[in-house]
Amino acid sequence: MTLSPPILALFLADLLSLVLLVPAGLFALQLLRHWDPSSGRALQLRLEKRTYLVSAVVGLVFLAQLLLLPLFVHTVDRMALQIVGAMCAVGTLNANAWGLPALLLRIALFFLAAAWLVLHRLDARAPDYPLTRTKYVLLLAILPLTLAAAGVQFAYFMLLDPDVITSCCGSLFSQGTESVTAHMAGLPALPTMVAFYALLTLTLMAGLAYLRWRRGLLLFAGLATLSFPVAIVAIIAFVSLYVYEHPLHHCPFCMLTGDYGHIGYALYLPLFGATGLALGLLSARLAGGDSLRAVLQRDAPHLVIASMAGLGLFAALSAWLSWQSNLILLGH
Repeated sequence: MTLSPPILALFLADLLSLVLLVPAGLFALQLLRHWDPSSGRALQLRLEKRTYLVSAVVGLVFLAQLLLLPLFVHTVDRMALQIVGAMCAVGTLNANAWGLPALLLRIALFFLAAAWLVLHRLDARAPDYPLTRTKYVLLLAILPLTLAAAGVQFAYFMLLDPDVITSCCGSLFSQGTESVTAHMAGLPALPTMVAFYALLTLTLMAGLAYLRWRRGLLLFAGLATLSFPVAIVAIIAFVSLYVYEHPLHHCPFCMLTGDYGHIGYALYLPLFGATGLALGLLSARLAGGDSLRAVLQRDAPHLVIASMAGLGLFAALSAWLSWQSNLILLGH
């Protein structure tokens, strides 16, 4: 397969990420062994000084990881024109055994990187750095995942054969198969709509309640995180049908193409952003700590508002797409 500039950019970004994260991981091991904010030892002072630099570098790497997911999806979507049988990103990803695992690893990295960035932001605003251990444990968990994502993505692109006939999205989301995606596509529209909008409404109400009384952050963060898989199911079950105006077209990727005005990006970006913020808040809230409570009281409302805005935008756009569509789905 010809290595286009986007593919080379993905390879280079993964290589640079690993070059920077491996030394950061070694530092994390040292920090977890010796970190003691109450100590005045010289080692603790050196760790505190080094953690500023390491955290800044890791933060830049994880910001880049947030951008690599849309770049990867856009790249495989554009490559559908070169793969026999592919109509969208689904066909390109199905061209060999490494495509879908590469996408899933990219999604996992996106959410973990977003959570780490939220933890780092909150940790830096507390006087005793209560989340330092938590975020470096998370870094050690992300490091092998980054290596796996880089390796799987490299195998996917290097083993991609444009002459191999792949399957289109219709086969993956066909209700006649026994796959998980087929079961999602076969869900009845009305109950799925009710469950989807009820969960989003409950999540937004929990967010408003937190902003009003500063209680229930764990509830909001948990509901907002849960909203992501429910939203993906809703896209496959009924939102996609209204976008394509076809009762049997359930693909969540075709809406990313120019044929549909790239409307999928307007749906997915706020959803992913809102979920990433919620996951970070959930991790911080579970980590606890007296000093962290004061930081959350001061800074969490801004993150809650941002997460609510993303979920609200996703819900509003989904409802608008359903309302303006020429497809009459309910009642048939």
